[in-house]
Amino acid sequence: MGKRQSLEEPCQAKEQGSQLQWKNKQGSSEGDGGTTSLMRKGFENLHEVKRLCHWGPMIALSVIAICSTVAVLDSIIWYWPLDTTGGSVNFIMLINWTVLILYNYFNAMFVGPGYIPLGWKPENSQDSVYLQFCRVCQGYKSPRSHHCRKCNRCVMKMDHHCPWINNCCGHLNHAYFTSFLLLAPLGCVHAAFIFTMTMYTQLYDRISFGWSSVKIDMSALKRTHSPIMPFSVPAFAATLFALGLALGTTIAVGMLFCIQMKVIVRNKTSIEAWIEEKARDRIQYYQTGEEFIFPYDLGSRWENFKQVFTWSGVPEGDGVEWPVHEKCHQHTLTIEQLKQKADKRVRSIQYRVVEDYNGACCPISKGLRTFLRTPCTEEPRISLTRGEVLFATRGTKWWMYGDKVLSEEQAKAGDRMRGWFPRKCVEKCLYDTANNSTSEEKKEN
Repeated sequence: MGKRQSLEEPCQAKEQGSQLQWKNKQGSSEGDGGTTSLMRKGFENLHEVKRLCHWGPMIALSVIAICSTVAVLDSIIWYWPLDTTGGSVNFIMLINWTVLILYNYFNAMFVGPGYIPLGWKPENSQDSVYLQFCRVCQGYKSPRSHHCRKCNRCVMKMDHHCPWINNCCGHLNHAYFTSFLLLAPLGCVHAAFIFTMTMYTQLYDRISFGWSSVKIDMSALKRTHSPIMPFSVPAFAATLFALGLALGTTIAVGMLFCIQMKVIVRNKTSIEAWIEEKARDRIQYYQTGEEFIFPYDLGSRWENFKQVFTWSGVPEGDGVEWPVHEKCHQHTLTIEQLKQKADKRVRSIQYRVVEDYNGACCPISKGLRTFLRTPCTEEPRISLTRGEVLFATRGTKWWMYGDKVLSEEQAKAGDRMRGWFPRKCVEKCLYDTANNSTSEEKKEN
């Protein structure tokens, strides 16, 4: 009960304040009548459309548009769809790939992962001792949920925040996102085949390679009709460029699909796979003799697969409670997370800033090696001012990751400054040792 009170008491004031704010918002909207509610829905829809105004969706949709458009034009040049059944099937398949890719892409973006309600609490108040409290959302994090800094919400069964859809991949859109990762390489393989055959058939009679002994009969692929459009130099350049995009997308997105399927068949997320790895490291480091069993692995790859992919398209579960292993319970993973957080605080090292840093992603002023070895991650960088104190939890040879020590007012407000910073800008503090020695001397006197 003491742990439960320690978790709940610091949060009561914030919870009450957030409830008052929401009541004020609800009261003002109810006073304005139905017009305000319609306007709010319109603003929410507009906010969702704004997800397209990001470099990730712009690049992804541009690649889809270029590959699809050039593939359609090359299909008309190479394999006219109105002459043969094969041409018609080829053209229809190409259109179907584009439709299915866009359908799953936009669903992954606009359906979203599903968010934990603001101010959420477990039905059984005693279970709150096993859960983490989110200061931003002013509520507890349900099992398998994590707070996303980009979305600024606690996400159900969060896997990761994907910049290509400008949204999180989580409970509700995991199937759409994974389907997109499967369909995009398949569509690109088909498009790459069309690009290759178009260039080969159009350039076969125009370029002599001097290989008289190597001859391929392309008569079956040639058409007697005059093409609607000529295969000119710009068309060749566009086809070659689209071929490079298609092959690059096939490799990159295909690898992402394999990574996703690897965790799906084990009923995990990328974050949970990392938590499981840290659990084993913690047990091995402290030699506790514990046996950590991942609670959501149902023992069958097919059963795990059905937790994400369903015929209806709606995933299993409500995003809060989950089917678990027979030797586990709903809070097995959250308890392990609390242990890892406590261990993280114990093993964190205090540093003092000795050199200012403006928070640039690749600061050339901090040295060439620091510039070249910048972490390849979307995690933020934090600016530093000489004299500030930080607690570092992990790092590389040239960069470190940690939390900045904030004032009491900032801590009460729920502020948190956490991110990467150059190692050369900080030095390790030895104040704890000095304070301990001083206190011991006082006791002896």
